Amino acid sequence: MRPRPPIKGRGIFSGTGLIITGLAATLAALVFPVWSYADRSGTTGEDVLNARTQTTPYGPLSALDQDFVTRVRLAGLWELPAGELAERKGTTAAVRTAGQHLVDGHTTLDAHVRLVASRLGLALPDAPTAQQQDWLAELNAAQGVDFDRAFANILRLAHGKVFSVVAQVRAGTQNALVRDLADDANATVLDHIKVLEATGYVDFAALARDLAASGPPSTSDTTPPAVDAASAIPVAPSPAPSATLPPAASAPPPDGP
Repeated sequence: MRPRPPIKGRGIFSGTGLIITGLAATLAALVFPVWSYADRSGTTGEDVLNARTQTTPYGPLSALDQDFVTRVRLAGLWELPAGELAERKGTTAAVRTAGQHLVDGHTTLDAHVRLVASRLGLALPDAPTAQQQDWLAELNAAQGVDFDRAFANILRLAHGKVFSVVAQVRAGTQNALVRDLADDANATVLDHIKVLEATGYVDFAALARDLAASGPPSTSDTTPPAVDAASAIPVAPSPAPSATLPPAASAPPPDGP
């Protein structure tokens, strides 16, 4: 008996079926873990966000709020000494005036941020960052017009960066204490930007390039969850200025409202 000839196309369809089956299995393996993980409690974006947000008598305190409080303290720790340098070393009245504004502004703002941190139970730094210390070292070493130019441009760049952070916090915070601090910081930073520009030494072209390179601050994981605004306790106006920047306690206890 003669063998039956093979049916044309069977091998092709058989191979195609194997490929389709393999692709389907691969797709299932990829989709199932994602679906099952997203369905678990505590793994959604809102759950992660809530885990990073603290409940306080003044409203939710987000991660961005906490970072902002720290930034305000750090700004005073190096900008106040920078202002004192400008008062002593500035070669023009405009530079010395800018230095005075930095000293006065951060003296008042630091008193405010220490009060806020105490009420919220937040620890504050007592030393500038490494970069801020480098800026102070550069200003200490500069003399004459070189100092004026370095002072105006370093401080103007720093204030430009923090200005966007203040606006971001003020627009989105649900914490009454942080909101009041952001109002104070906004007025202080804007005043400093104006007096620094009034020195005539700010290189606006270089400033624009540096700010563009740094990019905008991120809000992707720091927007606080919704809360009833009536549950937040109103706060008093900003405290009166103090003469110096006292050290912050390592772990300040919360005061009560």
